[in-house]
Amino acid sequence: MRRPSPWLILVVILLGVLILREPRLQRVEDTFLAWFTQHSEAALPPAAVTQVEIGRDDIQRMTPAEQLKPLPQGEAARRSLSPLEYALFLQGVLDFHPEVIGIEPILVWRDQDKTQEQVFIDQAMRVPKLLVALELGGKGAHDLSVEDLPVLPNVSGSRRNLDQFTGIGRQPDDDIRLISTPGLISAPNEGGDRLRVPMLFEYRGEIVPSFPLQAIMLWLRATPADVKVELGKQIILPNGWKIPLHSDGTTTMNPAARGCVHRLSLNELLLAAQEREQHRPLSRNFEDLKDQIILLRVADDPLQPPNILATTIATIQNSAYVRPAPAALGWIIILCAALLACFLWMISRVNLFLWAIVFSSGYAMVALAMLAQHRIWIPTFLTLALLWFLVVIRIASGGAAMKHEIAATG
Repeated sequence: MRRPSPWLILVVILLGVLILREPRLQRVEDTFLAWFTQHSEAALPPAAVTQVEIGRDDIQRMTPAEQLKPLPQGEAARRSLSPLEYALFLQGVLDFHPEVIGIEPILVWRDQDKTQEQVFIDQAMRVPKLLVALELGGKGAHDLSVEDLPVLPNVSGSRRNLDQFTGIGRQPDDDIRLISTPGLISAPNEGGDRLRVPMLFEYRGEIVPSFPLQAIMLWLRATPADVKVELGKQIILPNGWKIPLHSDGTTTMNPAARGCVHRLSLNELLLAAQEREQHRPLSRNFEDLKDQIILLRVADDPLQPPNILATTIATIQNSAYVRPAPAALGWIIILCAALLACFLWMISRVNLFLWAIVFSSGYAMVALAMLAQHRIWIPTFLTLALLWFLVVIRIASGGAAMKHEIAATG
């Protein structure tokens, strides 16, 4: 029987530490979390946020047949609704007096649509709290000064991991920006993390809120001075809510909160507005929209993953954060893996493989139960990676030993 290898024990410990410390490997842990969350049966109450999707198909259905035009091709066309179409949305939703109206797409239009912009502005001026998206980027010809953006003054902690920007990549015209509140977003990162959503950015040395945080601040009627930020720990809102915060200024969105978001099509919204104007019974209940955040997004926008902002807002409103297990649990898992490495050669390859399958299945069920019942996430990738690393080592070493014996006796 082989004696325990101190080198194997050391490798197991170093591998565990690498998984705990390496951000790219932590994204794998987030992938496990996303999959488990989507398959958990967490019950969350409805949130005070409604998402309305608008697309060219909606406009086509409302246009008389003799006026229909072929839809333009390409991704840009699907994202470039005209000012009249946005104005139609505002006209319909204003009848229900929502607390905040947010527009996710960047309000940048083609030159031939500029003549219609005043129609949109006329409707936008009626909105008490209008949130429009601005995309951060590098320095450009039409950048904004820090004074033009909401700056959070009460910030403590290290800023070295925050996304830093020096300018604005895309923004609406000044006429729209001056009658609205900027909701800052960053350009989507291909293959980026879909669970961690930015709450804060650093803009020219100052900390500014992102689109979902600004929406919550408007909904709570909070000023930037009312918000306290502890980088790497939490954001404290004036009503006592605490948003968990990573060191890079992001929070972990709970995908299960997607089911808490009310959803409407543009046709449903306009039908309800027409019924209200004609004093007819509404086909469905729209009374609760009065105190909600209404978000507009373009259907099938390839540059904006669906439901990200609305789900993040619902996560904050319901305090439905998925909290990690205590950090000590990760070190306990590494210690257990190191102990298993000490007795690895005492277990047959077949038994180790079968027990690894049973343990992996049981551990996954425990992780799913903890997530659904307590919204606590126990390290899964760390545990399974260390376990199956040892299984592979045991199987590979057993095969090498057998070949050595055959060669020696042959």
